[in-house]
Amino acid sequence: MKSIEASGKTVDCAIDKALNKLKKSKDEVEIEVLEEPSKGIFGILGSRLARIRVTIKESPSDIARDFLNEVLSQMKVDVKFETKNTGEYYYLSMSGENLGILIGHRGETLDALQYLTNLAVSRKLAKKVRIVLDVEGYRKKRENTLVNLALRLSERVKKDGKKITLEPMSPYERRIIHTTLQEEKSIYTFSEGEEPYRKVVIAPKNR
Repeated sequence: MKSIEASGKTVDCAIDKALNKLKKSKDEVEIEVLEEPSKGIFGILGSRLARIRVTIKESPSDIARDFLNEVLSQMKVDVKFETKNTGEYYYLSMSGENLGILIGHRGETLDALQYLTNLAVSRKLAKKVRIVLDVEGYRKKRENTLVNLALRLSERVKKDGKKITLEPMSPYERRIIHTTLQEEKSIYTFSEGEEPYRKVVIAPKNR
C-alpha cells in the first residue's frame, strides 16, 4: 500500500496537502496523525507543524489481483488483468496464452478460483464482497449458452406441464437462469439442494 507523510499548520491542512498529492479523496485513504500542531512560546518559538501519514486503501480489486498473482505464479501462468467495478460486483477479466487450464470443464476451475478469491478478499476486508472472475470472455459465452438453455427448457415445461431440474450450477450461473425467466407468466424457477450441488428447477405455474 502506498503511503506518504505531510505537514501543515493544522491537521486538516496536512491532510489536504497529502490528498492533493495522491489525487485521492478521504474515503479512499486511511489517515494517521503522527504529531499534533503546537504554537510554542509566545506563539512563535518552538512552534510545531501537524504531521500526518496517509495510506491509500486497498480496493477489493487490488486484493483480488494480488491473491491471484500469487496463486497463478505457482501454476506458472502469466495473465493480464482488466478490472471493472459496478458497485455491487468487482469484475476481473484475465487474458493471456493457454488459459484453458483456468476455466476447466464447464468453468469448474474458474468457479473454484473465484470462490477462493472471494474468500481471500472478504477475510482481508472483514466484510463480504462479490468478485467475478472471467477468462477471455468465457463468462459471456457461457451466459449466452445458459440464456438459450433456459428459454429452450422453459418452452418444454410449458408444453409438457412437467418441471425440469437442471444440473448443479454456481450462484452466478443460477442467477442467469432465474433472471432470464423471471418475466414468464406460466412458469417459475427456484433453487434446491446444498452447495456446491444446488440446482435450478423450472416448473409450471398452477392455473
